[in-house]
Amino acid sequence: MSRGPELKDIEHAAESLAPHIGHTPLEPSQHLTDVLGAPVYLKMENLQRTGSFKVRGATYRLSRLTPEERARGVVAASAGNHAQGVALAARELGVAATIFMPLGVPVPKLLSTRGYGAEVVLQGETVETPLRLAAEFAERTGAVLIHPYDHIDVVTGQATLGLEIFDDLPDVDTVIMGIGGGGLIAGVASALKQRAEAAGRTIRVIGVQAENASPYPQSLIEGHPVTVQTKPTIADGIYVARPGNVPFEIIKDLVDEVVTVTDDDIARALLVLLERAKVVVEPAGAVGVAAILAGKVQSTGKTVTILSGGNIDPLLLQRIVAHGLAASGRYMTIRIPLPDRPGQLVRISEIIANAGANVVEVMHTRHGQGMQINEVMIQISVETRGHEHQQVTLEALREDGYDPILIAD
Repeated sequence: MSRGPELKDIEHAAESLAPHIGHTPLEPSQHLTDVLGAPVYLKMENLQRTGSFKVRGATYRLSRLTPEERARGVVAASAGNHAQGVALAARELGVAATIFMPLGVPVPKLLSTRGYGAEVVLQGETVETPLRLAAEFAERTGAVLIHPYDHIDVVTGQATLGLEIFDDLPDVDTVIMGIGGGGLIAGVASALKQRAEAAGRTIRVIGVQAENASPYPQSLIEGHPVTVQTKPTIADGIYVARPGNVPFEIIKDLVDEVVTVTDDDIARALLVLLERAKVVVEPAGAVGVAAILAGKVQSTGKTVTILSGGNIDPLLLQRIVAHGLAASGRYMTIRIPLPDRPGQLVRISEIIANAGANVVEVMHTRHGQGMQINEVMIQISVETRGHEHQQVTLEALREDGYDPILIAD
């Protein structure tokens, strides 16, 4: 059985990292408590330096380099959080850093990585190209390749987050967090299980993956890391096709359960966090909340979910909020074929208003396949209070003789 890094090594890592990272808050969430039926707390790692837990593992990994290795510099490949973590760690420790990033990297993450002093090379449409180029750069120059999760020092650095949770809430029963390659949950599970064992109790650890990129469930069934087919997901921070070898050996022994959530679940979670907790979280950082809202986690007592990162492009946030509103039944778009005569739009608006809904956008066309010469088509975006209210609004239109067609978000 793999216990992961020893507790004494994790505690040493915490001491080593103290000058470089913040001890992030643990905040109660009444809304999620009501949903789960047990006290829920949010571990606000989205407020960490660089906006993500990644700086923990990166800083501890670099701190363990020999003087000769530091002199050679470090190299990494990332589309965001790992890049920023390595860049800041390198600046703090006086090490030259080169970061390979894909061309489509969000501008805030690019500017932040450069702002920490790293040399950034943009190349490739996906992160696969930067990963290859970083490995080639390391072989060519002797720079030390800093992997985002597949190294025991990185896992040990991430484990310090588990110590903080236990110190702040010693009677915690369940801790939930996202899984990408597995470095975070491997470290946190190791720290929590060893602390709990010393206290004569147990703590349940649950991992959450995006449904469209979830290699861990199948890998755990087969007993070794496997590569799975992935689909696009908004949770790019945990978008992996294969578990890391080092974290997998820890996770298979220490993590109690792994569940998956959809992109709709994640979008709803981001919306809830914005409205109820007043915090901005990136999609990968919200999957624990998504699992609670989607009923994937059962109540067993005091529960902590880790908001592992807050680095989200404002334009993406705008799209996700709109998607989350639709997924929550707060926004819908409908098309209605109408006879081409005056007063129809006014009548439609009256029906929607009388149903208590609010029209926010209207499109009107006389062109389209299947339309009669004397017909027009209107497309209306409407604010509603939830799925039941949507059905009330649609039924009101039908009762007046109209045939509204709900358009998928």
